[in-house]
Amino acid sequence: MSRESLEALRQTVGEETQALQSAVDAFDEAAAGALGVNRTDLRCLEALSQGERLTPGVLGPALGLTTGSVTAMLDRLERLGYVTRSPDPSDRRKVVVGITEEAAGKVWDLYGPIAAAGDAFMKEYTAAELTVLAGYLRRSRELYEHHLTRARAMPTAAKRR
Repeated sequence: MSRESLEALRQTVGEETQALQSAVDAFDEAAAGALGVNRTDLRCLEALSQGERLTPGVLGPALGLTTGSVTAMLDRLERLGYVTRSPDPSDRRKVVVGITEEAAGKVWDLYGPIAAAGDAFMKEYTAAELTVLAGYLRRSRELYEHHLTRARAMPTAAKRR
């Protein structure tokens, strides 16, 4: 493959990655609207949808929230019937948060068809191709996670005024 062809292919991968990010962002915005929550609340439901009950102390840093913001978010989600809070069985001083069956069902109604269709088209790829794709996605995620720290450290527009 010529150098120009390889460069054009890299550019296409970059453009498709950006288009994917935009499509995921637009879908998540629509999903949040369908659930009647904001984007941070949606991310919380996503984290809880993995089947694990989490403490507010774990959710806060994962979502980039302060202790007070986590409490307000959980209050909102609890009022909607999307989460429950209960004492941690291993340490009753702590609280664990879980997603309700109702919320898990609503989240699955939104994201389940995407998971099923994605699983179906991934069967078209060989093990070697999937290995490359997984590596690309992992490295891309790690790149964004690395730069997230930098972006969060930058002054916000409100702080610059």
